[in-house]
Amino acid sequence: MTLLPLVELLVLSFSNVSWQKAKPILTNAGLANYAALTHDAVFRTSIRNTLVFTCIAVVLEIIFGLGLAFALGAVRRGKNLYTTAFMVPLLLPGIVIGAIWALMYNPDFGIINSGLMALSVPPQDWLGNPNLALGSVIAVDVWHWTPFCFLLLHAAVESLPGDVFEAARIDGAGAWQRCWHVALPLLTPAILVVFAFRAVIAFKVFDEIYLLTSGGPGTATEVVSLTIYRRFFIEDHAGSGAAMSITAFLVLGAVTAALMRTMWSRTRRS
Repeated sequence: MTLLPLVELLVLSFSNVSWQKAKPILTNAGLANYAALTHDAVFRTSIRNTLVFTCIAVVLEIIFGLGLAFALGAVRRGKNLYTTAFMVPLLLPGIVIGAIWALMYNPDFGIINSGLMALSVPPQDWLGNPNLALGSVIAVDVWHWTPFCFLLLHAAVESLPGDVFEAARIDGAGAWQRCWHVALPLLTPAILVVFAFRAVIAFKVFDEIYLLTSGGPGTATEVVSLTIYRRFFIEDHAGSGAAMSITAFLVLGAVTAALMRTMWSRTRRS
């Protein structure tokens, strides 16, 4: 179930595909589809936007998730209630999230611009301004996926040995010093695991951007998954779409391998 679709995709990437009586006709194209990618400005832009989206969104999600995990660790009552509330965004379907945030971002009657105008700040076209669109969809992704990071990091925080913190407190370390010099080094393996999981998922982002901006305005929010979707199903260039898919697969595989190597080396040192 894994290898057969991948082999089919690889074959398509070296082929030109035409249709005859609803059947695909494949002709050998050699490396032409891959060579064309080097001159494809939209694909280069989608790679850049995807990397920017992934790095910023995942880093913010880990920061907020870790902050929530520490904050919940200090709570004495109602932990289950807070945990359930934090998990709500992760339980919502992507199409619901897209609809909700599209209404909130609406330049005419959205609640965000209404709040800005109440503060005498001019309203913004959050999804129609090329300078704001990518940041706006990153904000949606952060809201959606921070609970995922929180859930994993909360488990890691709860498993930290209490005697280490007690020893640091007795030695005179303050709360910030205990967090920075004790908790974070102990949590580094868990943070790297969460980063790897989220980076893989964020690199493949599709639904949020498709529902909010469809890659626009222009190519301001164009990402790899959206470009591949268009090339396959809108433009009917299956060979080119397959070449993009294989290239994205290799890029994602290289990033994942680098993260796994970093995690392995840190685990061995610890």
